Amino acid sequence: MKVSIKSFDVQMEVKTKGIELEVRRPDDKHLGDVFVTKTSVIWCKGKKKRRNGKKVSWVDFIKLIEGNEAKPARKRRRRTQTDRAA
Repeated sequence: MKVSIKSFDVQMEVKTKGIELEVRRPDDKHLGDVFVTKTSVIWCKGKKKRRNGKKVSWVDFIKLIEGNEAKPARKRRRRTQTDRAA
């Protein structure tokens, strides 16, 4: 996926308006936009307007992510000199 920030109206904390992320497939097809605000996360599939998107509160988002369906984030192990020599 390609994810880029479309607007970044943020200084140190997310303001009421929030930030907008654009999500695209690797072939550059637009999939939708994600809005991150103080109170929620909003997914807008395709060219939907923000007001027509799917809104999830932070509490519900955390429950969803902590559920069994979410995959754990894994860090890639950095290669060491020993690994490179092998």
